[in-house]
Amino acid sequence: MKSVLVLLLLAVAAQAQTAQERGKRMIQETLDAVGGSKFLETDNIVASGRAYSFYHERLSGLTVATIYTRYLPPSVPPIPGEILVDERDAFGEKERNGATLLIGGKGYEITFRGARPLPDETIARYRDTVTHNIFYILRERLNEPGMIFEDRGSDIVDNQPVRILDITDADNRTVTVYLHHLTHLPERQVHYRRDPKTNERNEEVTIFAKYRDVGGGVMWPYDIQRMRNGDRIFQMYSDSVEIDKSLPGSLFALPPGVPILKPL
Repeated sequence: MKSVLVLLLLAVAAQAQTAQERGKRMIQETLDAVGGSKFLETDNIVASGRAYSFYHERLSGLTVATIYTRYLPPSVPPIPGEILVDERDAFGEKERNGATLLIGGKGYEITFRGARPLPDETIARYRDTVTHNIFYILRERLNEPGMIFEDRGSDIVDNQPVRILDITDADNRTVTVYLHHLTHLPERQVHYRRDPKTNERNEEVTIFAKYRDVGGGVMWPYDIQRMRNGDRIFQMYSDSVEIDKSLPGSLFALPPGVPILKPL
């Protein structure tokens, strides 16, 4: 009888909390689930495996890929909109098929011919993807002024019970994250992006699955899918994920003397 009373009191207390109070608790539970302070202190993540690209749900490309992600300290004073991450995507064995380098707000496609700057729209889409990624939000944006976390209740997604969390920033941009009700790990996230040319509103969905401990309690998804307007566009199956590797600085820089090609 006493235990029943305690549960009832807890239920009443939970209902008394506001959606934002519950949302703050949910985001903290998610941070703890992915590794807490160990995740926040992680310097880099290296994921290797098979990368698939799709066009209208049909496979359009398959390659062996290694994605190097390096987190950066914020500038002093902070720069609004600064992307605190460098990324190098290497394709093929020993980069036989080239690499993509995204550093300092710029991007290049590197081949044996040289380094070709990526189109502005590609860079803008990359910035949008990074800033709305739940792992980047947990790592870099939790204390950003104007951030609001709101509990949106429960649902069943892909036959899994989830809690729904809305994350809204000072510019009124919202990411909806679906968290596993037991592990609190992100299962799916959704946000919307306007196409700068057509002004169409595109639904951007990322699905996270097959989490594993990659070191010190840091949990990382080995299966990541991205969808746009209901069509799958990318999927990465990792064979291995490592954190805090000793990576040379040259990995995140253009090769010395590389020719800079004209943009397409």
